[in-house]
This record gives sequence, C-alpha cells and structure tokens, in this order.
Amino acid sequence: MRILLVDDEEELAEPLQRVLTNQGYEVDSANSGDRGWQLAKTGNYDLLILDWMMPEQSGVEICRQIRQQGYATPVLILTAKDTLDDRVEGLDSGADDYLVKPFELRELLARVRALLRRKPSVAAVNESVKLTYGDLELDRNNQIVRRDQSFIALTEREYQLLEYFILHPNQLLSHEQISQYLWKEGEDSPTSNALAAQIKLLRRKIDRDRPISLINTVYGKGYRFG
Repeated sequence: MRILLVDDEEELAEPLQRVLTNQGYEVDSANSGDRGWQLAKTGNYDLLILDWMMPEQSGVEICRQIRQQGYATPVLILTAKDTLDDRVEGLDSGADDYLVKPFELRELLARVRALLRRKPSVAAVNESVKLTYGDLELDRNNQIVRRDQSFIALTEREYQLLEYFILHPNQLLSHEQISQYLWKEGEDSPTSNALAAQIKLLRRKIDRDRPISLINTVYGKGYRFG
C-alpha cells in the first residue's frame, strides 16, 4: 500500500514516516502544499495523510482539488484545529477522517488501517464519479461530455482518451502510455499515426473555436492536458 504524507513539521513528519514504513507501507513525503499537490494528483496512492496548515496550499485545499479531479483516494487530515466548525470544514472538503494533534501513534495507525479497508475498488469509483477540469465536465455514469454547459458528442475512443487526460492533468503523458490505455491487450496495435489522429479529432471537438487548446503537444515526448 502506498501512502503520501504531506506535513511541514519535520519533528512530526519524519518519525511518522518511519513508523508507517516499519508497518510495511510504502511512504512518500512532502513538506509543502505545492509539492504535496504535485504528488497527490498523480493518483498513485492508496491513502493521503495531509496536514491542514502548510505553506502555499493547505491540506484542505489539496483535498478539495483531489475531489474536484474525481479521485476517491481516502484522505486523513491532521490538524491542531479542534472546534466543531473546523471538523465540519475538514470533512466537507472531502476528507474521510480527521485527527487532532497531538495524537497517539497507535490511534493514527488504527485510522490508517480503517481507511485502507474502506478504500473503494477502481470499478466502483469508475462507475460513480464525475470528472471536471475548468468548464469541462465528463459524466462517467452516462458517458456524457459538456464544456461550458454545451454537449460534446464523442466516439468511444475519444471519450476514453479524454477520460485519461482528465485523470492525469498537467502531466506529461508519453505516446506509449496513452496507446496502452486506449488499445487494450489483445487489440490490434495502432498505426504510427493513429494516436495523432485521435488527438486531432478530440482537440477539434473540445476546443472548437477557442484560441488555446487544452491538449498540448510536447514534441518528441507526448502530450500534456491542461
């Protein structure tokens, strides 16, 4: 299980990372909100442990952004804020649990285990989530795409491509990564121009007459969405 720990208090973060690692978890850490967000939005974690008060972005802000991007990764907020209003704000941001500092390590480990047991399956998340990026919305229940409230008709392959981009915003995605997602094992291998053609068609539909495209070509490497 992979855990992301984001906390700017080194005297807490370092021993906590050691304890979690000793429990058999694979732990990445960040000591600022911006770095935490860069790691969190990759979607490569089974649990996020976020400190509320941090430089640049708070844990609550990271949690809100994660939920807006459609990720259902469990989130545990750590904070010294202990009023009822604070707890409500933390949970309303999309957090699954809330632990007030100072806390016993045994209690934190118990909450980590509980959240990991509750982690939804990928299939369940895929069936229920709406994904958004700016004014672009993708309804995964009904495979409906809208931008600025206008319906956009996509083919199945175009829909899959857009879904993959929205799930990985602002990341450099190689031609190989995208092709592996679009053309599953057992399907005929795509021609060299097949992906470029799909990108061109998708751009035309989601950008329409807008001067700036959401899909950016990184020449020789791949594409970046956002």
